[in-house]
Order: sequence, then structure tokens, then C-alpha cells
Amino acid sequence: MVKLDEHPLMKKLADPGIQLTPKGRILGNYILNNPRKAVFMTTKELAGICKVSEATVVRFVTQVGFESYGRFQQTLRDLIDTDMPLTERMDLTFSGDPDTNRFQYEIYKDIENLKHLYESTDTGVMKKIIDCLAESAGIYIIGSRMSYPLAHYMGWAMTKIRQNVQTLNGSDSTSFDYLAIAAPESAVIIFTVSRYPNELLRLGKHVRRTGHKLIVISDNALAPLNNFAHLNLAAPSRFIPLFSSPISMMCLINYLLTELAGRYGDNMNKHQQKLEQTYRENDILFNLDNFLK
Repeated sequence: MVKLDEHPLMKKLADPGIQLTPKGRILGNYILNNPRKAVFMTTKELAGICKVSEATVVRFVTQVGFESYGRFQQTLRDLIDTDMPLTERMDLTFSGDPDTNRFQYEIYKDIENLKHLYESTDTGVMKKIIDCLAESAGIYIIGSRMSYPLAHYMGWAMTKIRQNVQTLNGSDSTSFDYLAIAAPESAVIIFTVSRYPNELLRLGKHVRRTGHKLIVISDNALAPLNNFAHLNLAAPSRFIPLFSSPISMMCLINYLLTELAGRYGDNMNKHQQKLEQTYRENDILFNLDNFLK
């Protein structure tokens, strides 16, 4: 887990040797002492509470290594989200005017998060992940607690594309058994969302020891499991969610599934024909002809 005072940004702000103007030092001290307040402030609000100009705020974030205030704020948001307890999230979610249209606001947040995903995702990493999934003999997809539904969805959908796919519950210790006896150099996808269960960290370390390829899909560029990944994708939120922000991660999943399906072509058609035959023979899925009989 990344602690606030151990993060490079906070260390930089606390470093007396960093070249900051006196007003820049005022800004740095305020952020050090009030990171959970500063993360939600506009440049105007931060300038006002520190009694400096907005131009000073803009110069300050450049001095500490960020190309824009938005990038600085996102880094601070990601850092705070890694360990913010549920009680504080509740206070953030239900603060302000009780008459606010929460339905519209939740949709607005998801739209903003999808825009951020579109602007920030590394398409080169996505291509490498798709290559890995297409070439691996076996694929294991793991989630735990809040991230298990994401793993289950991707795992179930991927069984419609290729063979040798298995979904594991990271809360079940038998996951270690399955990974220990998996085919050599299998691909392992672990989904992890705030506040990052330690059981997934242990599984990530286990995957690396067993020599499999570890792919991590998270909601935060600072998610602890990213440190063990061969490849990782993050779908960060511009907001600190009450529980999690699954929409952007679902968008990543659907893209990966679609691209992977395109790789298999005729082989996938044969695979799906077998599945459809099984569905018909065992009356597994709804069929209008049978329903009308």
C-alpha cells in the first residue's frame, strides 16, 4: 500500500532542498497538511485559501514536475484513494446539498471518467495484452471482493472466444493450487480495485514466482499490485468513489474481448458452434421456437 508520506510527490513537497518560491512553499505546506481537501480544489480555490494568485498555483505544479494542474490533481487523487477509509468516502459522497440530483451527477462522473480513459490509456500496452492472451496456452482470471464480478464477467465472456480459460476467486485459497499446476507460462489477469485486498497481492507474488505472465487491470495507476505486473492497465476515476467505479473498467474489458475475438477468426466460429450445439441439445438458453410449441 502506498502511504501518503512515502509517495514521491509528498516527499518532494516536504523536501526543504526543493527549489520553491516562498509562495510555492506555502502551497506545498498546505497540500502536505491537507491533501484530502486540496485534491478537490480548483486552482482558484487553492490560490484563495493560500492567499496567492492562480498564476502562482500554475507555476507551482510545474516546479514540482507536472505539465498541468489537472495531472497534479489526478496524481494526488490516486494517492489518496489507495487508503481512504469507507467512513470518509461516505462523508464525501453525501456532503453538500441533499437536493442535488444524484442520478445526473453519477452519470456525469462516469462520462468524465470515460473521457479520461480515452485520453490516458496506452494503446501499445493494450496491444501487448491482447497478444499475450491470444498466444498463451491457458488463461486464469482472478478477482476478489469488489473486483470479482469484473473477473467473472471477463472470464465467462472469454470462454465464448477460446479454450482453456478459468475464473478464480481470489478469496479462495485453492486459487494458489490452480496456479501452481497451470500450464507453463500461462497468462494470469488479476482485477483489483480500491481498497486493494492483500489476498490479491499475495496471489500476484505467487504468479511471479511460478513464472506465469501477470496482467493487472486496476482502477488506479498507484494500485499496489501494479508493482508486480508484467503488463498493467489502469482505468482511474477523476473522482473518489464510494465503492468503486466499474464503468471504465468494463469498457476496457469489452475492448480486450472484442479485439481478442477478432484474432481467432474461423477458429472462434468453430468453438462457438460447439457451444451453440450444446445449448440446443440441453435446452440451456431461451429458444423462441421451443417456447411457442
